[in-house]
Amino acid sequence: MSAYLEASIFSALPWATHGFGTRQPAPSTTGVSTLKQIHSSLVLLADHPGLLGEGDALITNQSGLAIAIRTADCYPILLADSRNRAVAAIHAGWRGTAEQIVIKTIEKMSSRFGTNPNDISGAIGPGIGVCCYEVGEDVSSSFGFAIRTHLDLALENWKQLESAGVPTENIEALDVCTFCDAERFFSYRREKDNAGRMTSFIRIEPEIKPR
Repeated sequence: MSAYLEASIFSALPWATHGFGTRQPAPSTTGVSTLKQIHSSLVLLADHPGLLGEGDALITNQSGLAIAIRTADCYPILLADSRNRAVAAIHAGWRGTAEQIVIKTIEKMSSRFGTNPNDISGAIGPGIGVCCYEVGEDVSSSFGFAIRTHLDLALENWKQLESAGVPTENIEALDVCTFCDAERFFSYRREKDNAGRMTSFIRIEPEIKPR
């Protein structure tokens, strides 16, 4: 089993490498920016490696710098701006999703890098599926429901990508449930405090200059 899953939506972007984490130990890498994740909608600019502070999304246009987030049921979402060569890594749990973290990330990419949503490709990685994510009214009310229900976080984030202006054909969801697939993925809901975390990343590759 591979340490990473990949989204085909990024196959046309040879300048960006990425991976959605699994239970397999990720290869050690240098030059990675990370966050202390707090289930928020805070978006930070990554301009150097290391722990950059509290938040749940990172954006960068620095070549060679990987940005990474960690999940175990929440959704990892990766974005790439093909025109300006800028990327984002988002940790979207129910709180961040309710606070529209995807939309806020794209807004910050637009203000910092001049990103046009039409130029964004976005991939929604493995997370807890609607099949297994039953929530009470305290959570469902944040999404317009008045009863206990099964919440589709992948769909909610897909709708945010579309609402922000990302073309539907530029969006991909891997459509795998972390709770269902115990062989490949950690799940906090299934394993509680024993659950590990899976690291997902995206990186702008340095340009190879001709001799």
